Amino acid sequence: MSQQTLAYVLLAAQTMLGLALALCAYRLVRGPRAQDRVTALDALYMNGLLSIVLLGIRTGTELYFEAALVIALTGFVSTSAVAKFLMRGEVIE
Repeated sequence: MSQQTLAYVLLAAQTMLGLALALCAYRLVRGPRAQDRVTALDALYMNGLLSIVLLGIRTGTELYFEAALVIALTGFVSTSAVAKFLMRGEVIE
């Protein structure tokens, strides 16, 4: 794959992720229920994570991939905790 094609593909992917981030932020603010907001927050952190990965591909440094891994683990744990709270009303039993 040539460098110019890779640059165009990365730009298109970042543009689409930016649009997805805007739509997730709209759903996060608009609601209407708490479950919709949690789902939007989950999609928001995932799109942010993918944006960081694309930035790592564009710059060629491994530091962005390690940051993306930490964000993925934190996001999974927080989504699980919020989902448990919404189902039972408590996080720690």
